[in-house]
Amino acid sequence: MSPNFGTYRLAVGGGGEVAARPGVRERGLRLLLALAAGVGIVASVESAAFAQQANTAGNVSASGSGPAADCGPKAEQGFVDRFVGAYADHLNVTGEESGPEPAHRDAPLPPLSSPPFPTATWTPGGSPPIGYEGMVTGPLMDAIYCGRNGQAIKDSRITVYGWIDPGFNLSTSHNKYSISQGLGGNGVTAYDVYPNTVQLDQAVLYFERVPDTVQTDHVDWGFRVANLYGTDYKYTFSHGILSNQYIVDHHVNGYDPVMVYVDLYFPGVADGTNVRIGRYISVPDIEAQLAPNNYTYSHSLLYTVDPYTQTGVVGTFKLDKNWTVQLGISGGDDVAPWDPSATPTGLACVNWTSDSGNDNLYPCVNSINGGHYAYNNLQDLVATWYHKFNEQWHMATEAYYMWEDNVPNVSPNAPPTAPPTIPNANGAFCKATQATCTAAEYAIVNYVQYRLTPKDYLSFRNDMLNDLRGQRTGFPTLYTETTLSWNHWIGDVITFRPELRFDHSWTVPAYDGGHARNQLTFAGDVIVHF
Repeated sequence: MSPNFGTYRLAVGGGGEVAARPGVRERGLRLLLALAAGVGIVASVESAAFAQQANTAGNVSASGSGPAADCGPKAEQGFVDRFVGAYADHLNVTGEESGPEPAHRDAPLPPLSSPPFPTATWTPGGSPPIGYEGMVTGPLMDAIYCGRNGQAIKDSRITVYGWIDPGFNLSTSHNKYSISQGLGGNGVTAYDVYPNTVQLDQAVLYFERVPDTVQTDHVDWGFRVANLYGTDYKYTFSHGILSNQYIVDHHVNGYDPVMVYVDLYFPGVADGTNVRIGRYISVPDIEAQLAPNNYTYSHSLLYTVDPYTQTGVVGTFKLDKNWTVQLGISGGDDVAPWDPSATPTGLACVNWTSDSGNDNLYPCVNSINGGHYAYNNLQDLVATWYHKFNEQWHMATEAYYMWEDNVPNVSPNAPPTAPPTIPNANGAFCKATQATCTAAEYAIVNYVQYRLTPKDYLSFRNDMLNDLRGQRTGFPTLYTETTLSWNHWIGDVITFRPELRFDHSWTVPAYDGGHARNQLTFAGDVIVHF
């Protein structure tokens, strides 16, 4: 899953490129930097205050009044020294260390190892992994835990972490990508749509608390605020939430609060129930917006044009070790609840995991309502299947069918009665006599992974998308792509993901601004976690 959703950001028509105004972009970057600086200031202040105390054994208290109990001499260091030391420790992780069995309840053992893979379990999206420990920490939290009140902070389960993710691509396409028209560049390739560049894909900062879903003796709660800045905001924003950065101002880089939600966990309802309220990643999908959650640097054709985020309520009901059911309601795909395009949209999913944990099936009605044309008002029927062959090999497959009704005809011979399109919400290439039509698309993707070492794996992806009316991509054609990727970890904090990818459009030229049927890209990124 995508623990992550989206429209291919294409607007049919529109004027020429608008010069980017620095205000919103700079404010977004300043906000993200301010958040990061705030964490550093708080940590520095608590470290300085703690340094003024006598460094005695009494300062390290299991009751939570001092540093975490297992810090040892690190508790006597300042914040910077603790962070540098923690980062060095994480860089030296080999992946071969032995440890206790992962905490779990009424669930199979996690089928995968993470690292090197993005996740260890195949649990549903839209919820913390019920029955598994889902808390995420890293070098920053290690440094904070060994400072003043570190044990109390650790016991609170509140964490702060993130990553910086620069990327690059070399492409046979050279046509400049036009934000105003949604055409050109590397076409349907995502997220590296800007050809032959080095870019900041995303700088991300999380504030979160993951509810403890292993215990069964009390109701628990959690939250997440995920801040993203970079070129990837193009794919993550929701209409009505800072969306003018892209739609009106045409900024290449922008800020998006990708996820803002609270979790309420009820262990006494079924075998554990979680209710998520807020803005969250679209529930199904193998892939997600956040870089570390994906097998490869680039995204599949299937993922590029499907829903990205929803804002609403989703309930996840774990029935037993094997079965989980999800029901939800939102304002629709990639729209704020207060947006004119918002409409009550239902969600219903069933998740089945085998006793061994080696197979997982996840059919989902991801979004369903009246289906009339609005901003990204997709009707989305989707299913995923994961299968583990052995400790080295596993695969992931996803397929969907999506549609939208009454989509305005934007073909050159459209009748004059064809209604206008919504900015950044594509029209369709309907029959000449139709003012509107139903625009549908279907897609399938398969990932095959081979684990080379505890720090390395290869990923082989085959992918097909048929955009029947061109509403998702701007070209009514069948697309295919094949990608070979190598993923390598340094410790458990830095990831390299180089890849070679070949795309082909079968009916009309859809690459290099509509001039080529084929596209070859060599691309990659480096994810630096903290």
